[in-house]
Amino acid sequence: MSLELQNVGLTINNQVYLKDINLCFASGAFNVLLGRTLAGKTSLMRAIAGLEKLTSGKILLNGEDITHKAIQKRNVSMVYQQFINYPHFTVWENIASPLKLAKLSSSEIKRRVNEIAELLHISPYLQRQPLALSGGQQQRCAMARALVKDSQLILFDEPLVNLDYKLRETLRFELKALFKQRNSIAIYATTEAHEALALGGSTTLLHEGTVIQSGDALRQYYQPANLNAANLYHEPPMNQFDMQAFAQKLKVADQDVYIKSGRLANVGDGLYHCAIRPDQVYLASTHLPEICVHAKVDLAEISTSETYLHVSVQDPSIHHRNWVVHMRGIHHFSNDQAVKLYIALQDIYVFDQSGSAVSWPLHASSSTHVSSKKTQVG
Repeated sequence: MSLELQNVGLTINNQVYLKDINLCFASGAFNVLLGRTLAGKTSLMRAIAGLEKLTSGKILLNGEDITHKAIQKRNVSMVYQQFINYPHFTVWENIASPLKLAKLSSSEIKRRVNEIAELLHISPYLQRQPLALSGGQQQRCAMARALVKDSQLILFDEPLVNLDYKLRETLRFELKALFKQRNSIAIYATTEAHEALALGGSTTLLHEGTVIQSGDALRQYYQPANLNAANLYHEPPMNQFDMQAFAQKLKVADQDVYIKSGRLANVGDGLYHCAIRPDQVYLASTHLPEICVHAKVDLAEISTSETYLHVSVQDPSIHHRNWVVHMRGIHHFSNDQAVKLYIALQDIYVFDQSGSAVSWPLHASSSTHVSSKKTQVG
């Protein structure tokens, strides 16, 4: 089973929501849409469901053009982040409602409802009303109503965002296991990179209504196609700075570093945007080829066993001044405390002036250098 989007575009009141989307989705695993709020995830799923009329392009399901098919004829289910259930129905009646509309036999309805309730661990609550359930149980009920139809397309619009962390982890694991058994196409939208990595399958990165990369989530994490893709996998975002390369010499923060070998030796002369992960900025020398950046502390944010050190970079040559250092353990700093930040050159991501990837760290790629032309973008 396959779903193909060809040059899909959506414009409403002169505002572009989707532009030139070309994607293929397969059954048997999760297809994840990852993007910030307003990136176009919900718009894309509504277009697939038939809730939005396309401005341009086609949608093909198993080769059949369904672009102009009504939602009632698309065999699609959708689960939203809100717990959308019929409050005056019991859980059993909520789950059974789409099957009754489809005029299935009583025995088939009973079989399907009991089967999906067992899979989602809500069998003991079938005679309760949704408002008598916990948030997690209410969302399971909403998911059960969507899944019981055995639709060809099942769309999840951030369905776990309103649940607590433990429930989210549990439901994410159950959904991933469930779709290994089903011959349907599941598309799951999220704003959280760790959710995309946990679900696996194919991940599509959306930014301002366009696809910026598509493929394996872990590969995208290590080999982002561009700076926007790199930042989607980080919260807080990667720390950014500019680098001048000339005659096997790099100039960063008014410091000249000579590179005679390694991947950065292959970077051509010119000005580049660079990025470094927050957990690869150190407060002590790395004893590797490195640069040192002067900063002052704005805030030490302690989160359980980690510290996020928010700093203002003092070097005037660095235009992106607000950096974050991710440190293991609990560390105490005073506001306005002066600190030195060390960055190993081997950990730097390099992007050209348009933001396309030029060079990844060695541990992120089997190739030591990649031009923007070779970067895979969906």
